[in-house]
Amino acid sequence: MNLFVYHAGHCNPKRCTAKRLARNDEVILLHSLRQIPRSSLILDPFNEKALSPADKTFSSITALDYSWKKSDSYRKKFRNGRALPYLVAANSTNFGKPTKLCTAEALAAALYIIGEKAKALNILSKFSWGNTFMNLNGEALERYSRAETSSDIIALQEMFIKHTREE
Repeated sequence: MNLFVYHAGHCNPKRCTAKRLARNDEVILLHSLRQIPRSSLILDPFNEKALSPADKTFSSITALDYSWKKSDSYRKKFRNGRALPYLVAANSTNFGKPTKLCTAEALAAALYIIGEKAKALNILSKFSWGNTFMNLNGEALERYSRAETSSDIIALQEMFIKHTREE
């Protein structure tokens, strides 16, 4: 499974998880949306279809690394776009915030859900908060990875959101 990151350069270079993964040869950085391989699954937080284990047929995953504050200029419909289900960030910038994952967390979550668990854990091992991410999201990731379809993922996500609100 090849991993790509479209990197818009909006983040603090010292905290950029995409650049760190690129330095460790875990991902290939792309600097133009046109460089995204046509057959790649694209992690797009604005897509209506949820990532599911059925998406393991893709040969690569591309994450979009740009500021959420500037996201309007990047809203494009991607044919192979998928949104990650409800997960909680463990990175130091957005710790505890639902759906505000950094690029490394998003890639690891996607890999875990499609069954590439060892590769997901390898990515998380590069960060001091990697174990915390798994502690916060391990049950959800495991359940998501056993789902069959995008609809199943949505149903599970709704259950996790409801459970979180009740706590």
